[in-house]
Amino acid sequence: MDLITSAQRDELFNEFEHDAFHLELRDDYGSPVEDTPYARWKRGEPDDYAWLVPWTALMKRVTGEGRTVRRVRVVTEPHSRYVTWERSLTHLNIDMGEDIRWLPRHLLPKDVTFPARGNDWWLYDDRLLAVGHFDAEGRVLGSEIVEDTETVAECVRVRDLLWGLAIPHAEYKP
Repeated sequence: MDLITSAQRDELFNEFEHDAFHLELRDDYGSPVEDTPYARWKRGEPDDYAWLVPWTALMKRVTGEGRTVRRVRVVTEPHSRYVTWERSLTHLNIDMGEDIRWLPRHLLPKDVTFPARGNDWWLYDDRLLAVGHFDAEGRVLGSEIVEDTETVAECVRVRDLLWGLAIPHAEYKP
């Protein structure tokens, strides 16, 4: 399987026309970009958020052009330390124009099955998937591009189901 880098995946934001949706299913992630700020947060040190500048610029441009960027974060309660940190930063994503909702894992429908082997994914315009792959420690290995219409259709169905169940960030009180 061929994987693209996170930077190559981010280039897909230049190509979609209407909607980009991210399904996040992990309670812990590892990314070289996040390692230092996450370590600072765990030590109680302040963050200048300089590491977020490329993402901020991209999201402000994309959403400023009238395109939507949405996420559903399926999380275990009580939250892992990573999710607690991620939640503390979510207001920054919202300020960039993203729409983020939370879905506690215990509220998932019993019969829900996740396409793409249960991996996280970005869905662009209901036609293209970038399926995330991770190592055992949750570090990002890259994304697999999937255009198979059956897999994409299943992701659209799951997205629509979970979006309707998920709690908008401002209303989420774990």
